[in-house]
Amino acid sequence: MEHETTRPGGSTVSAGEPRATAPGLPAAVDRAAFEAELDGLRAREKAHTREGDAIAAARRRLPMVEMDAGLELTGPRGPLTLLDAFEGRRQLIAYYFMWHHGHPAAEQCEGCTWNNTQVAELSYLHSRDVTYAVLCQGPYEESSRYRDFMGWDLPWYSAQGSLDALLVGRRIGVMHLVCYLRDGDRVYETYWTTRRGVEVVDYNYALMDLTVYGRREPWEDSPPGWPQEWRVDGSNTRLNGRPTAQWSRLRAGRSDDLTARP
Repeated sequence: MEHETTRPGGSTVSAGEPRATAPGLPAAVDRAAFEAELDGLRAREKAHTREGDAIAAARRRLPMVEMDAGLELTGPRGPLTLLDAFEGRRQLIAYYFMWHHGHPAAEQCEGCTWNNTQVAELSYLHSRDVTYAVLCQGPYEESSRYRDFMGWDLPWYSAQGSLDALLVGRRIGVMHLVCYLRDGDRVYETYWTTRRGVEVVDYNYALMDLTVYGRREPWEDSPPGWPQEWRVDGSNTRLNGRPTAQWSRLRAGRSDDLTARP
């Protein structure tokens, strides 16, 4: 038997019919109607997953281009090569971190900070013969102090002197994620992406995408009345004037002055 409830004014609404709600709220329905709508969406999600698998399969079939394995990086013990950054493993994922030379921590790249704060455990990558490393686009001494300020336990190198060769044909000064393969002492580039492609390291946005309000950013296709106050202009990954994750580091007593110490 179908149940009915009374609307304001005396009219009725059946249990399966959406109830009127305030702006910014989804329609309220009963469990059966909710599950029916979710089943339809789930079918699209599964198709999306399968398409992602197909794209990954195509990515594995891309050709590769040889790189100079001796391209110089700078690390904690001085100069090293691109080959050294593999740490003996077969594959390398390199995050090219944007850098603003001479600026304090508060003025460093909020997007790169957002992304690398989420790369917390590397053992799973290592178990599959993959190394993850940050190749910063700025000088080592200054940028490594930012890594220390953030408390990251990531291999961190400066690629500043080799950027033209490492990012040949690409725009220097923006974030890139690049995959490399080692065959003995020879190194090959197998894939690269930038901008939203780098979101692959980001689980926060992926989790937000599951929620009813999503990322709350104006570009999203959301119903009228949904909150969308986070503009995509850098402020969407900042809070009170600095990259969001930095506040806990300041409370821990760390200084965001990255200048050289005497």
